Amino acid sequence: MLLTPKLSNALGRNTKPVTQMGGIVKISARNRLKGKIIEVKKGATTAHVRLDVNGIIVTASITNEAVDELGLKVGQEGYAIIKASDVMVGLDG
Repeated sequence: MLLTPKLSNALGRNTKPVTQMGGIVKISARNRLKGKIIEVKKGATTAHVRLDVNGIIVTASITNEAVDELGLKVGQEGYAIIKASDVMVGLDG
């Protein structure tokens, strides 16, 4: 996902440090989108976690182990942290 300034502002991009267990976790990713977890769907090894970020659904694929370690549950607030090393270009038609 490419976050232009307009999209970033529309999604309410959060630039504050992410907190965990009362402490602050600093990360290098610039695109942290705060939202509410609306679905956690585990597969054989990988889970799909869907977050509602101001009406836009963002889906993350993470390990089942990560879901368990983080204790992810529907209704929790969390962050979609996007770190992309590649940007692709597409054309219509």
